[in-house]
Amino acid sequence: MNNQQLHLKGKIIRGQSILVIIILMIFLGSITTVFAQAGEPQQPMSREKADVTAFALIAAAVAFGFGAIGAGIAIANIGSAAMGAIGERPEIAGQALLFVALADGIAIFGFITALMILGKA
Repeated sequence: MNNQQLHLKGKIIRGQSILVIIILMIFLGSITTVFAQAGEPQQPMSREKADVTAFALIAAAVAFGFGAIGAGIAIANIGSAAMGAIGERPEIAGQALLFVALADGIAIFGFITALMILGKA
């Protein structure tokens, strides 16, 4: 096979892989919908409980959203500084990667906070 045929074969395999992943995601999403509908009918919520649940969902979204935005800003600043430092001294690549991973912990804290809020709602 020449180079063009190999390149075309690689594109076909990537396209098929993406298609299989999309079909799998749709299939798994439909299964969870079917199982979510099974069960006993629930009692209607009171107005106060609905308000508390709504505010809890908004609070969880804000906690996770701001955590992700903060992590993105931190990783952008630390990552650019780390790449500059690695360009000057390649032996500190491990330390630079550690600092970038620590900045990613901000998003994890936001996620945990959102889960705690949703657990109380």
